[in-house]
Amino acid sequence: MIHAGGSTEAPQHAAQYRAVRDTTTALAAPLSAEDQQVQSMLLASPTKWHLAHTTWFFETFILRERAAGYRVFDPHYHYLFNSYYEALGERVPRPDRGLITRPGLDEIHRYREHVDNAMEALLADGASDRIQALVEIGCHHEQQHQELILTDIKHVLSLNPLAPVYAPAPSPVAATATPNGWASFTGGVHEIGHGGPGFHFDNEAPRHRVWVDDFRLATRPVTNRDWLEFIADGGYATPSLWLSDGWQTVQAEKWEAPLYWRRLDGEWREFTMHGLRAPHPDAPVCHVSHYEADAFAQWAGKRLPREAEWEIAARSVAVDGQFLDDGIIHPLPRGGEGLRMFGGVWEWTQSPYTPYPSFRPAAGALGEYNGKFMSNQMVLRGGSCATPRSHIRATYRNFFPPSARWQFSGLRLAE
Repeated sequence: MIHAGGSTEAPQHAAQYRAVRDTTTALAAPLSAEDQQVQSMLLASPTKWHLAHTTWFFETFILRERAAGYRVFDPHYHYLFNSYYEALGERVPRPDRGLITRPGLDEIHRYREHVDNAMEALLADGASDRIQALVEIGCHHEQQHQELILTDIKHVLSLNPLAPVYAPAPSPVAATATPNGWASFTGGVHEIGHGGPGFHFDNEAPRHRVWVDDFRLATRPVTNRDWLEFIADGGYATPSLWLSDGWQTVQAEKWEAPLYWRRLDGEWREFTMHGLRAPHPDAPVCHVSHYEADAFAQWAGKRLPREAEWEIAARSVAVDGQFLDDGIIHPLPRGGEGLRMFGGVWEWTQSPYTPYPSFRPAAGALGEYNGKFMSNQMVLRGGSCATPRSHIRATYRNFFPPSARWQFSGLRLAE
């Protein structure tokens, strides 16, 4: 289940709905129909599928149940675009989403228009508090898929020998590197987790007490310059730095650098959404797995933060950083003084993704949203350059398998 905060007026939710839906359409606009059909790996989905699934969410959880006289666009879509909701029946197996060549992209856009018209009519008529809460859930769900659209299509485009550009980079932004420092925090009993008003996902609650010892966090994430030193010192060839599963993965996958780094004419180049370029030495390293993050921390004589430490530190600063809204879908060097905790890259923690004390998933299909994945995953915090700014907060818990690299994931050190 997913939770919304206190009730707000329907016009606010109507505006939120339209803004989110327009953003999704805009993110897909630079892509051809052929681009939007490809599924390049098991964990990724085609852009066309994301466009349809986010629409299916509103149709399934709001319109079919709560809009009198609503006409389902196509009954087959209930099967085609369900993701993992067992309570809602059968679905296309995840590895086969790229095989859904029909309906075509034009038909999916008609589907989106059909659902948007019905949703906006429902909200204009004065939606109940429950419908408004479901709209907010659906908007945050779609914001998650906005980031997935970008991460998934980046993987697709990276496999094209022409190294195509998703979109030209906006006008150059002054990016001033900030030297690393350390921020100290006093241990003891602290409270973490979401409490009070405002939207949150169920895995962020309930608020509860934790004990932490005194700790320090680096004031910025690890950079490409740092990572180049790790590579040069044999980081990817030193088994003593690696967790056992990580070392097996390095050997099997032949990792020698972050996911999108390539050696061209003896120099490292990085595939980005804005073209192939040399890694900026002061930008946060990106597209590394938990295994790589942990090995780097071992090499540096430090460790990764625990998620409680990360949250305690993050709530001491504003949610300020590089996000999707800034229009540059690649992490920039962190400027400014002091502790910078948000945006740029998701930051791996050393914490496994498990339920908070007294966590209980809700009954029904929406209860499958987060709780069923609390196994074999690690927690990331802070958001990235592909995360909408309005989607992130200090309590937000992202999670991926420890081998995952296609997300905008990096790290900061702790001690």
